[in-house]
Amino acid sequence: MRTSKKYNSIWFLLGMLLLVITISFQSCTDDLEKLPLNSNTDDVHFTSVDAYKQSLAGAYSKMAYSTFLRFYWSMQEYSTDMAVSTWNDGGDGIYHELAWSADSPAIANVYAATLTMITLCNDFVNQSSDEVIAKRGFSGADAAEIKQFQAEARYLRAYCFWILMDCYGNPPFPTEKTLAKSYPTQIQRADLFKYIETELKEIDPILAEPKTNELGRPDKAAAWALLSRMYLNANTYNGENRYTDAISYCNKIINAGYTLESNYAWLMLGDNHLNTNEFIFTINYDNTNKTWYGTNFLALGPAGVPASLNGMSGSWSSFRFTQQVPALFPSVTPTTDKRALFYTSGQTLEVNKVTTSTDGYSAYKYRNVKRDGTPIPQNNSFGNLSDIDFPVFRLAEIYLTYAEAVLRGGTGGSNATALSYINKIRGRAYANDPASTSGNITSGQLTLDFILDERARELYWETHRRTDLVRYNKLTTGTYLWAWKGGVKAGTAVDPKYNLFPIPTADLLVNPNLKQIAGF
Repeated sequence: MRTSKKYNSIWFLLGMLLLVITISFQSCTDDLEKLPLNSNTDDVHFTSVDAYKQSLAGAYSKMAYSTFLRFYWSMQEYSTDMAVSTWNDGGDGIYHELAWSADSPAIANVYAATLTMITLCNDFVNQSSDEVIAKRGFSGADAAEIKQFQAEARYLRAYCFWILMDCYGNPPFPTEKTLAKSYPTQIQRADLFKYIETELKEIDPILAEPKTNELGRPDKAAAWALLSRMYLNANTYNGENRYTDAISYCNKIINAGYTLESNYAWLMLGDNHLNTNEFIFTINYDNTNKTWYGTNFLALGPAGVPASLNGMSGSWSSFRFTQQVPALFPSVTPTTDKRALFYTSGQTLEVNKVTTSTDGYSAYKYRNVKRDGTPIPQNNSFGNLSDIDFPVFRLAEIYLTYAEAVLRGGTGGSNATALSYINKIRGRAYANDPASTSGNITSGQLTLDFILDERARELYWETHRRTDLVRYNKLTTGTYLWAWKGGVKAGTAVDPKYNLFPIPTADLLVNPNLKQIAGF
């Protein structure tokens, strides 16, 4: 089979990396996928708008079919107070100890998965350029629809680059313009921030209007949400304060008509595709076409949770909270704060030993059942796959971002409005009604530390915690300790290099353009 030259370098890079991961990590997580290299039939394949849509679906499916979400979750949650793991088949223990290396499996997996998705998007961007689609005879409404698909591919690429920027700092930088080079060059974090920002602003006019696209496909609000998250964390990425911009893009989303779902427990159910009022962008899962990992991991992973609660086959007895997380709630039952979906039966509060599955409370936040409690029908030969979609962005995060940006000095918002948004979140939490005042706080209670705690209560196990603690300078420092941080039962400060993940050794060995971050 003849191989297109434009693919050679990046596929060699990814192929080597995937090979190393596969060899070093043969366990329940070895579904890393190989991708076809032949692009000689492009003109034959891209003969209709539907063909373009099917091609774009390949990039979307990579996010769901692969182990991407599971390992990204591991990096974002195990490295914090939010989770400890019974098992160590993916090196989970080293993440909680903040003791990873350039050879750690999850770090290499997420790195490879995001670069693979970026490569798929790069090719789609090339295949949907003005010149190419004109050559293939597309014009008018068909050409406009293909350009919208291209904008979506650019969004997915921007999202993947954001993950690389947030997690790895200075990653390789393959774009549609650099595919033909021998190896991708390395981009500095501040420069990557500018690139992502520019991309999102350029595609904004082309993307669908908020709440008009198909479920799981990005629209303008998804771009605004990613920008708001970037601006909130800009000081981490490039040393700039962009809180005013964060507020501006939060306002765009809020004014687009999104509202909180009335019941917090509905957010992570098997029929959560109904949550279109709150969900802005999702990774979609279904139990007909998707494999393991993804939200399967999130429903089956919590220790001790029985089938009657999670709607699956029981529990893998894997992850639990440190005792610091339940302490953020008024109680460990949802009688007061309905977000306190802790599973305590047979579990102890304190984590005396990380690998003891009964040490630490878990939670039944992710449940593969419908709103009425009935199980999701299984349409697969396994009989045990999840239908739960994963919300990458939802309105509650936007409210929290707005409030934090105001408290950090951003303009274009107000403390009064920030307080009202936080109290909407708490109204739902306390009374299944965002308009309720039962969970209200006062203006004097609205502080940055309160916002961090509220983010923990609202967004736990949704891949936010590591990024939040880095922003607050609490991930590696001694200002906030949790059980087994740094490998010490009472917790200890660690080297600040662990605010980032290193570039995997496998990539450094084959790409001479890359330099490792300091300390690794």
